[in-house]
Amino acid sequence: MNSRFLMSLLNHLPVLPEVLLLIGACVLLIVDLRVKESKGRAASYYLAQGVLLACAVATLGILLLGGGRQYYLFSGMFVSDAMGSILKLAAYAAVSVALVYSRSYMSDRGLLKGEYLTLLLFALLGMMIMMSANSLLTIYLGLELLSLCLYAMVALNRDSAVSTEAAMKYFVLGALASGLLLYGMSMIYGATGSLTITEIAGRIAGSQAEGGARALLVFGLVFVVAGLAFKLGVVPFHMWIPDVYHGAPTAVTLVIGTAPKLAAFAMAIRLLANGLLDLAGDWQQMLAILAVLSMAIGNLSAIAQTNIKRMLAYSTIAHMGFMLLGLMSGVVGGNSLNAPEAWSAAMFYTIVYVLMSLGAFGMLLYLSRAGVECESLDDFKGLNRRSPWYAFVMLVMMFSLAGIPPTAGFYAKLAVLSAAVAAGQIGLAVVAVLLSLVGAFYYLRIVKLMYFDEPRDAAPVEGHAEMQGLLSINGVAVLALGVFPQWLMGLCLAAILAL
Repeated sequence: MNSRFLMSLLNHLPVLPEVLLLIGACVLLIVDLRVKESKGRAASYYLAQGVLLACAVATLGILLLGGGRQYYLFSGMFVSDAMGSILKLAAYAAVSVALVYSRSYMSDRGLLKGEYLTLLLFALLGMMIMMSANSLLTIYLGLELLSLCLYAMVALNRDSAVSTEAAMKYFVLGALASGLLLYGMSMIYGATGSLTITEIAGRIAGSQAEGGARALLVFGLVFVVAGLAFKLGVVPFHMWIPDVYHGAPTAVTLVIGTAPKLAAFAMAIRLLANGLLDLAGDWQQMLAILAVLSMAIGNLSAIAQTNIKRMLAYSTIAHMGFMLLGLMSGVVGGNSLNAPEAWSAAMFYTIVYVLMSLGAFGMLLYLSRAGVECESLDDFKGLNRRSPWYAFVMLVMMFSLAGIPPTAGFYAKLAVLSAAVAAGQIGLAVVAVLLSLVGAFYYLRIVKLMYFDEPRDAAPVEGHAEMQGLLSINGVAVLALGVFPQWLMGLCLAAILAL
């Protein structure tokens, strides 16, 4: 009996990070009720960081011990592989950094409570389930867990009418997108008779879905892509992004704009590349339209913004369009030989985008004070005179988002464009380059304000040492990844090849 129980535990070892996170989130919720206000927030904060560290150690151990092999659990509904593990590690890092950046901001506004920390950990659990999902049902469960937590986090500041309005918009549109996605999944199930992604792929490849079933598959694919597009925030499903980014507390905006993008990428790979690869000719056309519209509308709309959170929201739309360009370049005329390079470039782009967004929104939090929000472009005027080093960190982030060498953003865009050209999508690559030049304007405008305008406030910028150190590391990391991108690119390529 004991040996059988031990064997069962060993067989379920790949799900250890999710179990640790679930237990940690529940313990955090209970601990936060029992501690005093002054000490409790510090205790809850460090407990949350400890849970993230434990999950990272467990995930790294599984990745190294597994050697990149795939392990299926729970009747094939859950898969543990290299891509999922690497994305989980990136998500842990993003959430941990977000906690450090947001600690002072949330504390000043009385929002650093157990609810915020617990919702953040449960949102991360939803992301992890999406990253390891091998079933349509598992993907949907992870997506709903993530979405419900984010809706609540946006409305965390109950005294703010703007936050409440943003949460309502997010909830209504998110519910609509979830309905579209679920409807598309039900059609795919009806056409293939399976919810498991690997079985769906096998039945489509085995020509078990022909005639009317094939038409039902393509019809379902349209709804699935629409649901994916909403979660990524690409045109024409982008309506929620500017309002939610603007209305949510900046710390919550930081969370929404970073780690969930990793989960959305994993969801796209699992559904489109793993499950519906034989329908690539259909979803490639849809992704091409979404990519071009997102890059165009995102970059052009950002130019007109005076609120930096809305500007970064439209910037997100444009960057997700770039990521879709890499995703759609994997299959050429039914041949998937270009897939590893294209999909690894898209994965690299997503991770780098998360790193850049952490730095950009981190600077907004760094410049915010109790009762003062850093939201206007004018808040960056003369920052070089007040804090030269952090003006340089923001400059690095803006250069990287614009794709200017030698930053990580330049290499990420180069990798995606190279994949597009290799796939024969030369026209799309040219359009992407032209729209990137348009986008460079509003990033360089921030640099101009920091270095050439008079400051609105002559006082030097002060902040917590923990946040200052991490912001500095963030800026250096963006530069270092631009100069030495090979190790991360190699990890992404190995992860995609293991699929």
